[in-house]
Amino acid sequence: MATANIGFEEKLWSMADKLRGSMDSAEYKHVALGLLFLKYVSDAFEEKFEALKNEPYADPEDRDEYIAANIFWVPKNARWNNIKSSAKKPEIGQIIDQAMIDIEKENPSLKGVLPKDYARPALDKTRLGEVIDLFSFKVGDEASRSIDVLGRVYEYFLSKFASAEGKNGGEFYTPNSVVQLLVAMIEPFKGRVYDPCCGSGGMFVQSEKFVEEHQGKLGDIAVYGQESNPTTWKLCKMNLAIRGLDSNLGEHHADTFHNDLHKNLKADYILANPPFNISDWGGARLTDDARWAYGTPPAGNANYAWIQHMVNKLAPSGVAGFVLANGSMSTSTTAELEIRSKLVNEDLVDCIVTLPGQLFYSTQIPVCLWFMAKNKAPKGLRDRRGEILFVDARKMGQMSDRTHKELNTEDIKKIADTYHAWRGQADAGEYEDVKGFCKATKLAEVQEHEYILTPGRYVGIEDIEEDSEPFEDKMVRLTTELAEQFSKSKHLEDEIRKQFGGIGFDF
Repeated sequence: MATANIGFEEKLWSMADKLRGSMDSAEYKHVALGLLFLKYVSDAFEEKFEALKNEPYADPEDRDEYIAANIFWVPKNARWNNIKSSAKKPEIGQIIDQAMIDIEKENPSLKGVLPKDYARPALDKTRLGEVIDLFSFKVGDEASRSIDVLGRVYEYFLSKFASAEGKNGGEFYTPNSVVQLLVAMIEPFKGRVYDPCCGSGGMFVQSEKFVEEHQGKLGDIAVYGQESNPTTWKLCKMNLAIRGLDSNLGEHHADTFHNDLHKNLKADYILANPPFNISDWGGARLTDDARWAYGTPPAGNANYAWIQHMVNKLAPSGVAGFVLANGSMSTSTTAELEIRSKLVNEDLVDCIVTLPGQLFYSTQIPVCLWFMAKNKAPKGLRDRRGEILFVDARKMGQMSDRTHKELNTEDIKKIADTYHAWRGQADAGEYEDVKGFCKATKLAEVQEHEYILTPGRYVGIEDIEEDSEPFEDKMVRLTTELAEQFSKSKHLEDEIRKQFGGIGFDF
């Protein structure tokens, strides 16, 4: 599994940040992200170009060779070598604009997606040239693509941009291991996959990987998404186009609550990471919306609007898995409690998982996963009506760098296997409650707990192995160890005083 930090985001950022002096962040993010994409498609193209040069009878200028390999055909003037050799020219802005136009012309799936305003006078061409010069490492060759470098660099950039614009950047990107866990649990193998706040398309990319890893056909899933941020919408279009994934993201970016682009959609799988706790979602203008079948969500927090939107979009046998802030499990505001109690009483809540902290790249808010299902007794699975599975995974995950955690493959497998066993999947083994980790809970017990869905309430505390060391012996051992520590502490203290005294600072 890739680590949370790939090591050169900061260097890339400092390069792109060179342009910041000449414009505000809302403008220069288009410049930086566009260059990054251009470098990405050029890297992939050049790698294939070099490989074709070494193949007998192959023509590296044959466009079809690239289309067959799902690589964008990059016209000569748009290749990075040409861009780089022109970096010092005063007309570098026009050269990049023309490159973007030519790439769009040759690749219809990118029509209207790439930025084409590098020639504008406000953009400092000397700095633009310096950024291009410094852009020497690969982001789009096969090795980089295998660990989703583009998505991760975009994540870093977007969070920096969001921070520069005074927003919380946490909603732009879902950590890879969290997406993997969601996909591993609901297994979107065949049908319509929907993400109402699709960001850069990470859920779709992981769904595609799941289908491929399980020998399915990519055409068996149909991708539907929506994104309100125009830059992120374009990024998602680029991201899916690069991977050859057909998708319906609407004709433009749009707000899911106020301009639902997939009104009649009923999805078999919903995967989402809605922005956490947003208060400015315009709820006051939607009080009579048909999606609020379980109560009108509060205007000051969109969490329960997202939940109901997704329930509304579920097909009769569909399943949804999504990320929310931990507060969503236990909030006691009147409106939210009422909605949550109805969702529980209607038996729509399938499973709740609390995750360890520090998983997210740009926010420290603790999060959980909700799983909703309209049919809890489908053919081929156990009848689990009247039950909710609670999983407490807070102790899982490993530090991948100084400040970030990741779930590893074993963590993901353990949580997903537990869910699958509880659902009664034939290959998942027998389900058992495990103290401190998981519990299948009857609705009556959840009702007794006033509809609070925090797993810690239900799974209990794990058993601790009996300590065979007699109490008297243990106290002697511990006090001896403590005395040794005190002795070392005194020695260090004396040494520090001595050193300070040596330079004239007695105390």
